[in-house]
Amino acid sequence: MIDVQRLRVLRAVAEHGSFNRAAAALRLTPSAVSQHMAVLERSLGTQVVARSTRGVTLTQAGRIMVQAAESVTAELAHAQQQVERLGTGRTQLTVATFTSGGRFLLPGALARLTEVHPDTVLHVREGEPEDSLALVRQGAVDLALVYHFDGPLPGRVGQNSGMEWTELLSDPLHVVLPEGHRLAGHAALDIAELEAESWVLGCLKTEAYLRRYAERAGFSPQLRGTTTDYFFARSLVAAGMGISLIPSIALSPEVPGVRSVPIKEPVPTRHIGAATIGRRRDHPQLATLITALQEQAAAADDW
Repeated sequence: MIDVQRLRVLRAVAEHGSFNRAAAALRLTPSAVSQHMAVLERSLGTQVVARSTRGVTLTQAGRIMVQAAESVTAELAHAQQQVERLGTGRTQLTVATFTSGGRFLLPGALARLTEVHPDTVLHVREGEPEDSLALVRQGAVDLALVYHFDGPLPGRVGQNSGMEWTELLSDPLHVVLPEGHRLAGHAALDIAELEAESWVLGCLKTEAYLRRYAERAGFSPQLRGTTTDYFFARSLVAAGMGISLIPSIALSPEVPGVRSVPIKEPVPTRHIGAATIGRRRDHPQLATLITALQEQAAAADDW
């Protein structure tokens, strides 16, 4: 029988990349962490971590066991919620979200949920997609509203992780310019036309995305400011600091003195969706929330 505590220790080692950092996070000694790993490896008959001077990495067996550890943790958290519901008669539902997606999709969806299931106790947590997905895997939240750009789905969603992805909407990015800018009247812009511009951005992930698209167009963007708020970024554009790259759903409320212009193909786009533990999707409250999110997304303007 595999000890749940040893799985917890393995998860910490995987997360922190060393026995010392995992020990600090778990409030154990490095020796205790090492002993837990040694016993786990003996019980499995194979190595779960590879040690080196640069830290530790998971073996294939270790990755399998970390996924199992995440599933066990999530199931225990779910079981605790069910037990608490027996005492209160009320279902707890926790949602994690990124700011702009939450502001755009969640209010109407949560209103629909409480209309159908008035006894549901709702909790909302704000966080970056990678952090929110980790919370889903751990069972700390029931649903994460997240996004990803081009490429594979984030956080191993759909890759035998137990998590499922519900696509909600595509969110194309726009160029935001000062109202009097020489390009502000264009119907659409090519990224290559913006080579000489300075930029102020409202998200670190948008910066990485811009750099990738600019590289394809043959230039390196000049950054004059980076914020964590799209409204603030547009305010800086209005003040003349530069131009910005803003997702469609973050273009409201309006900021005076700026103009948004679509980007020509290929259009940089965020893909917004909901991540859940697959086997819980049929839970009545969660199923209602997913349907409500899909309805909110379908009701969005056709960009």
